[in-house]
Amino acid sequence: MAEDDLETLPGVGPATADKLVEAGFESYQSIAVASPAELSNTADIGESTASDIINAARDAADIGGFESGAAVLERREQIGKLTWNVPEVDELLGGGVETQSITEVYGEFGAGKSQVTHQLSVNVQLPEEYGGLRGSAIFVDSEDTFRPERIDDMVRGLDDEVIQATMDDRDIEGSPGDEEAMEALVTDVLDKIHVAKAFNSNHQILLAEKAKELASEHEDSEWPVRLLSVDSLTAHFRAEYVGRGELAERQQKLNKHLHDLMRIGDLYNTAVLVTNQVASNPDSYFGDPTQPIGGNILGHTSTFRMYLRKSKGDKRIVRLVDAPNLADGEAVMRVQDAGLVPE
Repeated sequence: MAEDDLETLPGVGPATADKLVEAGFESYQSIAVASPAELSNTADIGESTASDIINAARDAADIGGFESGAAVLERREQIGKLTWNVPEVDELLGGGVETQSITEVYGEFGAGKSQVTHQLSVNVQLPEEYGGLRGSAIFVDSEDTFRPERIDDMVRGLDDEVIQATMDDRDIEGSPGDEEAMEALVTDVLDKIHVAKAFNSNHQILLAEKAKELASEHEDSEWPVRLLSVDSLTAHFRAEYVGRGELAERQQKLNKHLHDLMRIGDLYNTAVLVTNQVASNPDSYFGDPTQPIGGNILGHTSTFRMYLRKSKGDKRIVRLVDAPNLADGEAVMRVQDAGLVPE
């Protein structure tokens, strides 16, 4: 949306419009879902003026009111489902990872959390008839886990039929047995994964804002952003805010960060996948003492919570812990050189 359109809102002149656009508020919709404090700090205006601007943007964007259940059902039909390439896990999730939702995957080190983020960064680019969303991916890396070589393995590990369809979709001449064509496909897949390394929690929060800008830029392109992965969500927060005295501040920042991610999912029909670290509960005498960190804020904000745990060899148990419309359950998969595969 052009800057001139923003100037039709009350209290928005050329200078204010410039500040809003620079901060990523380029449309009525993005302003409509902002808070007055956020807009006030961004555009250097009073909160009452910011409230007036937001209310006018809500009217212009026609959001913020009540709608019928039938309208909600129709909107939910736009939600995409992204495959894990493991039918049992997809069934557990009701068809795959949902767009416009936050899916949290937690587990101890070596459980396969980063393997999931890599696999879905490949799968999101597949044609829709093979469980993909034919979109690009954003990967926010806070633990130095992203490995292009792993993407290479996973692309080559796809079924030949899927590889051929993906090549055809991208106008790459050749077949799965053609090394030159495979290299071209791997390069093309890597080109559509936007990676940024987060050096601390503040930088990670900034990268979420940059991800929103990137999603906006690609919204009407041939390859819109359909997956945003953060691996891991909590590592920096856990390291920087130590002790009960800093817990409140940590949770406030984590809450804001999660809502920034959620906004990207809602505005751009993107699946948001976050990995989470765990801690052992010493008071637990029965059952699994492993608990995800992040507290109730993360628990309430995540739409789907999934627990990965190690089993024998390359087997992993995937447990759906919480979902708004699905029953809890477990599935088994394997983590192999080719990626995530059924048992």
